[in-house]
Formats: sequence, C-alpha cells, structure tokens
Amino acid sequence: MNLLVLHGINLNMFGQRDPGQYGTATLADIDGALQTLAGELGATVACFQTNHEGAMCERIHQAHRDGTDAVVINAGAWTHTSVAIRDALAILKCPIVEVHMSNVHAREPFRHHSYIADIARGQICGFGVDSYLLGLRAAASAAQSAIKK
Repeated sequence: MNLLVLHGINLNMFGQRDPGQYGTATLADIDGALQTLAGELGATVACFQTNHEGAMCERIHQAHRDGTDAVVINAGAWTHTSVAIRDALAILKCPIVEVHMSNVHAREPFRHHSYIADIARGQICGFGVDSYLLGLRAAASAAQSAIKK
C-alpha cells in the first residue's frame, strides 16, 4: 500500500512557527513519525512539502499517475484559498484525508472554510502531530477498503 502525505505552504516552519498553535515538532519529526507508523501498518509513505502551489498540483498529478493508494494532506493556508489544489485533488480516485495540527474551527473565521473538505473522506484537526498519525491510519484503512472492492 502506497500512501502520500502532502504538506503545504509554510509547514516547513513547524517547530519554529507559533509553537502555541503548532507545538515544537519539526517537519522532519512529523515525517519520521509517519514513516514509523507506515512501517507498522505494512505500508510505504512518501512525504512532500512545498511552498509553491504549482509544485503541489504537479505532485498531486503524479499521485494520480503512479498508483498512490491514499493521500493525507495538510494544505496549510491553501486549505482556505486554493481552488487549484482542490481541483487537482478532485482528479484522484483514491481516498483523501485532510489534517491540521491546530483546531482550525477554533481559530479565525477565515480558517473555518476548507476547499478540500467536500472531496476528502474526512478531516482531522486539533491534535498536533497526532492529527497526522490519525490521518495516516484513516487513509490506510480507507485504502484497504478500496483495494478489497
């Protein structure tokens, strides 16, 4: 089972950016925890981060072509602004799980809307690094169900 985790704009700054909202874990820490969990789940996981919207869309297009079984995405601020990323994700035939480190629904009103939510299997937010780990578990489960069909 091949899983893909996409990290959006500014998420390379985890560990340095607003630790009150995002904690002190770095992106490398998160990717390491995802790799460990993927191994426990009998899956492989590729992690990708970019601050360039076009590069994110290109990576999503690649996932469509390469047989990715499920995608976990924290699009960061693009969650609330990018129709382009939403439309790229809509091309995928595999399950999508949206995650956020902070509880976006307890933050500024503009963060309450997600362009991704309506095409995602589900959304997990507010649990810090555990949001990613729960998201990976959900994605793996959804991929397993899709493979069995």
